Amino acid sequence: MLGGREALTGRREEARMWDDRKSVRSWVMYDWANSAFATTIMAAVMPIYFQKGIGGTDAGWAFTQTASAVVIAVLAPLLGAMADHYGNKKAYLRFFTYLGAAASVCLAFPGNGDVLFASLLVILGMIGIGGGGTFYDALLNDVASPANREKVSARGYAMGYLGGGLLLVVNLLLIQKPETFGLPDSAAGSKLSFVTVGIWWLVFSLPLFRNVKETASATRGRLGGQVKEGIRRLGETARQIRHYPELWKYMIAYWFLFDGVNTVIVMATSYGTTIGIEDSALIGALLITQFVGYPATVGFGALAARLGGKTMLYASMATYLIIVVLGFFMTNALHFFVLAGLVGLVQGGSQATARAIYSRLIPPARTAEFNGFLTFTSRFFSFGGPLVFGLVKIFTDSSRYAILAVAFFFVAAMAMLTFVNVAKGEREALRAFGEPADGTARSPSM
Repeated sequence: MLGGREALTGRREEARMWDDRKSVRSWVMYDWANSAFATTIMAAVMPIYFQKGIGGTDAGWAFTQTASAVVIAVLAPLLGAMADHYGNKKAYLRFFTYLGAAASVCLAFPGNGDVLFASLLVILGMIGIGGGGTFYDALLNDVASPANREKVSARGYAMGYLGGGLLLVVNLLLIQKPETFGLPDSAAGSKLSFVTVGIWWLVFSLPLFRNVKETASATRGRLGGQVKEGIRRLGETARQIRHYPELWKYMIAYWFLFDGVNTVIVMATSYGTTIGIEDSALIGALLITQFVGYPATVGFGALAARLGGKTMLYASMATYLIIVVLGFFMTNALHFFVLAGLVGLVQGGSQATARAIYSRLIPPARTAEFNGFLTFTSRFFSFGGPLVFGLVKIFTDSSRYAILAVAFFFVAAMAMLTFVNVAKGEREALRAFGEPADGTARSPSM
C-alpha cells in the first residue's frame, strides 16, 4: 500500500507540473519565437539574398556559418556552467535573445557590397539563436517533470514549426509581391522580412521571461568571478562525466544522430539544386516540412510518452535511413516534396525526444552546464557529416552516392543507442555530482 501511495503521489506531482499550463505555454512559445530566424534567415531568404542582394558567394556563406558554429561551441559550455552556478539561465537567455533579434533587424541595413557587415550580423544572429538555445533547453527541467518532458519538448518543436512556417509565408509574400505592401521591389521585401524576424523573436519571447520560474541560487559575484567559476565547473564536468556511464553512451549516440540530421538539413537544398530542382520547388519543400512538422511533432511526442523515447528514436532513425536511400533515387520536384514530407514527420519529433531523454540523464542541479557541454561536443563533431558527403562526392563524382553515405551516421546512432539504459541513467543522474557508479552512492542532495 505504501508503494501504491508513493506512486500515486508521484503521478499527482507530475500532473501538477503538467497542469502549470502558463509556464509550459510560455516555454514552448520561445520555439515559436526563435524559429522565425531559422526559417527566414538561416534556411530560405538570407542565403539567396546574401548572394543576389549583398554580392556574397557560396564560400562566404559557408565561412559565415562555420565561424558562428565555432563561437557557439566555445561559449556554450562555459556560459552553461556559469548559469548553473548563479541560477540565472533566464538572464543569459534574455541576453542572447536581444542579441539575435537586434542582429536580425540590422540585416535590413547592408547593401550591395557590404559582405563583411552582413556576415558579421548573421554571425551575431547565429550566436543569439545557438547560445540562447543552450539555456532554453536547460529550462525544460524547470517547467516539466521527467515523465512529461517528451510531451513538453515536442510541443516546443511543434510550435517552432508552426511559428517559423507562418512568418516565412508572410515574408515570401513580401518578397514575391512587394507592390501589394507598397514596397518598391523584392530587395525591399527581403530587408523588411529580416525586420519582422527580429520583432517576432523578441515579442514572442516575453511570455517565457515573465512566467517561467527557475531554481534560485544564493550565489552571486562579479563577471570575472563568474567566468573563473564557469571555467572551473566546465573542467569538473569533463572530469566527472565518467561517473555517468549511461549519459556518456547516450551522448555518443546523440552525436551521430545530430550529425546525420544536421547533414540532411544543410545539404538538402544544395543536393536538390545539383540534381536540377528549381528554387521555387526548394522553398515549397521547406514549407511542406514546416507544416507537416507541426502536427507530426505533437504526435511524435505523444507516442514517445506512451511507447518510450528510445523506441521512437529508433523509428525516426529508420525513417531517416529511408529518406537518404530514396534521396539516392530522387529525380524530380515531386520526389523532393515527398522526402520533405517524410523529414517533417520525424525531424522535430526526433530532436524533441532526444532533448527530453538527455534532460533526464543529467544532474538536475547542472542542467545549463550539461546542455552547454552537449552543444559544444555536438557542434564540434558536426563537421563529420558534411565532410563525409564532400569526400564521397570527390572520390565518386556523384552527389547521389554522397547523400547515401549519410546513412552511416543513422546506423551508428541506432547501434550505440542499443547500449543505453535510460532508467539506469536516470538513477545515476540523481546521485550527488561526482559520486562513483559502483553502487556506493549516497542519497541525492536535493
